[in-house]
Formats: sequence, C-alpha cells, structure tokens
Amino acid sequence: MGTVFSFDIRDKPTPAIHRALAEAVRHLHRVDAVFSTYRPDSHISRLDRGEIRLQDCPPEVHEVLSLCARATHASDGWFSIVPAGTLDPSGLVKGWATEAASQLLHDAGAHHTCVNGGGDLQLRGRAAPGTPWRIGIAHPLRPGELATVITAHHDLAVATSGTAERGAHILDPHRGTPATAYASLTLVGPRLTPTDTYATAAFARGDGAQSWVEALDGYEALAVLPDGREWRTSGFHRHES
Repeated sequence: MGTVFSFDIRDKPTPAIHRALAEAVRHLHRVDAVFSTYRPDSHISRLDRGEIRLQDCPPEVHEVLSLCARATHASDGWFSIVPAGTLDPSGLVKGWATEAASQLLHDAGAHHTCVNGGGDLQLRGRAAPGTPWRIGIAHPLRPGELATVITAHHDLAVATSGTAERGAHILDPHRGTPATAYASLTLVGPRLTPTDTYATAAFARGDGAQSWVEALDGYEALAVLPDGREWRTSGFHRHES
C-alpha cells in the first residue's frame, strides 16, 4: 500500500495475542497483494484493466467496493474510487485494513492497542492504567511542530488527509484536479474505515467541509488552511489535551 504500519500493544503478551499479531501482519500483506495500485499483478489492478471480472476476485474486493459505494453516497460523491479515471479504492482500503488488524488483536484479548496505518490510527483502551492515548498531529506547514494533541478517553479513530507527506495527491472527483483548499484535515470518529473515507471526502470537498462534518453524527474535524488559519468543528475541543 506504499506505507508503513505499526502495532503498539499495551496488554500482557499471551500466546493468543502473539498469534493474532502474526495473523494481522499476514492480513496486511494479503490486502496489499489484492488491492495495491502499485502492483500490476494485484486483483484491483487487473480488474481495472479488464483482465478479470469482479466475480473472479476474492470476496473482500466486493466488500471493499460496496463500502466505497456507501462512502460515495454518504459524501455526495466527494469520496470517489475513480477520481483520476482509474480504479483506486486506497482512500478506504488503508483504514479498513488497519481497523481489521485492530479487531484481530481485540478478539484475541488485546484491548489496549494502537494500530497505525501510515498515520491513520485505530486506538483501543488506554496507553496505561488511568492514562489515555495521546496522539500528536503534525503541523503541515511547520515541520517539527504539532497542530494539536488528541487525547483518546475511549476507543477512537484518527485520520489525517493532507499535502505535507505526499503533495497534492487528493483529487476533486468532480473536476479531476488536485484539492487545494486545505494543507491538512484531521478527522476523529469511532471506527477507522468510515473516519478515513470521510477525512478524504472532507479534504476534497474544500469550503463546505466544516458544515458537512458538523452534520455527521460522532465525528469532529480540525483543518489547517494553506495560509496557516485553522478551523475546528464545535466538538473537536473535547478530543484535545
């Protein structure tokens, strides 16, 4: 998927947790083999080129494309898997894969974890007894500085879309041009799969993003504009230290 994953597990290690961690790593490699747009032999690349049909793909391809269709509908088309004319569900796949890896650990008894998929995080439990997870959000315009620190008092997903790491890579799906209204947009919500897609959609939406996120139940956002100005949705402060 062209990115780095990490696991931070604060529970006492058990054989079941060790097995779940190994399974989570295998899961991520499988997701990469099926969905990577960087690999010409992946199912998603072959599907895009018309070499295979959807029914020839593993069942998770149908699941992901169905989730993408839901995200497209929920975002009024601002989330798209064909923004540049080619099939690319990576705006959902990374969050979906990270959340699934987190669930594998949780099912095995690891209830205090942070799974980080390229800067998008699924947090569960606490960093230590009585100590919540604290996540620094890099400032997109000031290298080495933080825009804010998010404190997770309960299970939480954090996803950031922006230009600092990969340049203007998010496209306005209605125009096919790079979205440039924000330097970064961070979204918090309960689960990473929708949080990741909504962060992408809000970033692509631009000027209307704040009111759109305000209308979403259970989600809050912080945006940094290219000139350094910021806005927060009304409840975002509840997640800040």
